[in-house]
Amino acid sequence: MRTQVGIIGAGPAGLMLSHLLHLQGIESVVIESRTREEIESTIRAGVLEQGTMDLLHEVGLGRRMAAEGTLHHGFELAFNGTRHRIDLKDLTGHAISVYAQHEVIKDLVAARVAADAKIVFGVVETSLHNVDTETPSIRYQKDGEEHSVECDFVIGCDGSQGVSRQAIPENARKDYQRLYPFGWFGILVEAPPSSDELIYARHERGFALISTRSSTVQRMYFQCDPKDSVDNWSDDRIWHEMHARVDQSDGWKLTEGRIFQKNIVGMRSFVSSVMQHGRLFLAGDAAHIVPPTGAKGMNLAINDVRILADGLEQFYREGKEDFLTTYSETALKRIWRAEHFSWWMTSMLHQFQDASPFQQQMQLSELSYVTASRAAATALAENYVGKAATH
Repeated sequence: MRTQVGIIGAGPAGLMLSHLLHLQGIESVVIESRTREEIESTIRAGVLEQGTMDLLHEVGLGRRMAAEGTLHHGFELAFNGTRHRIDLKDLTGHAISVYAQHEVIKDLVAARVAADAKIVFGVVETSLHNVDTETPSIRYQKDGEEHSVECDFVIGCDGSQGVSRQAIPENARKDYQRLYPFGWFGILVEAPPSSDELIYARHERGFALISTRSSTVQRMYFQCDPKDSVDNWSDDRIWHEMHARVDQSDGWKLTEGRIFQKNIVGMRSFVSSVMQHGRLFLAGDAAHIVPPTGAKGMNLAINDVRILADGLEQFYREGKEDFLTTYSETALKRIWRAEHFSWWMTSMLHQFQDASPFQQQMQLSELSYVTASRAAATALAENYVGKAATH
């Protein structure tokens, strides 16, 4: 099989890049290890920055997001038994939308199928070849048969455990990582929303987050030991813990419901300082991971492929590689800003087991300042909606 751009991974990054290239008349093939049903049903959080929302509308994929997503003009920080609202719209002129990642994937897959795009699901034994030449290729197996995609460029959008980043020699890149000593216990609940907006709560028992998926399904998290097991947590124990962390002194309480999913996710920060090698380019989780506190993961992935799409368009229209040559440098400015913001939010809101009373007071002082100072609240809001400067 021959194409212009071979894309590994049918997540938001890979599918969005394929769609953007299609709109520019550039051919692509997407290969994915999971089935279409798996990628469309794996429920993951989705807080979309203003720029991500704008792009979905620009490329004709914003209709369902606008109809079914929830537009939020602010969110709340809760500590010391009181909630404090960060007014995103007032502080930045922008908003965010809560629209789950698997819903974005459904929209992207539908658009690619409608355009007769080539997406190969359920592949195994994927490998990259000749990426440091002008004739790279991707090999894989499908239904027991060997296949090869010959292309001009390979784009690795296959996540942190994929093969793409490993194809860049270790001596050609430098990786940065921070592992956090806690995880998030997540639940999906059949219940009406507890709040009109997201609530980020700092409590002496640990962090908690109240989010939403729809008018009938809510997503909630609380800080936990990443080595814990969901089997140790009965529904009653979960609700007791959630109430302890988020119920407020003014009488506000979260709304309970039937818990139909439980999971524990670890947390880390990771950046590969080199996102390109020859004709191989990395995007999304293949190149960087952020803790979910800052709600940046999918937004960073979309930003990566927006930059790549511009570079590939320049290459095919003008025969120039200026944008592609500077891809890592350009993308990393935004990535490091988001990494810092996500680390800062995580550090301000979570309990660290080895934190001294002094350090705990520093957290509370930071929260008090952020919620009392318009300048500090504006800095937080600009980062949250994706408006913060990267220069």
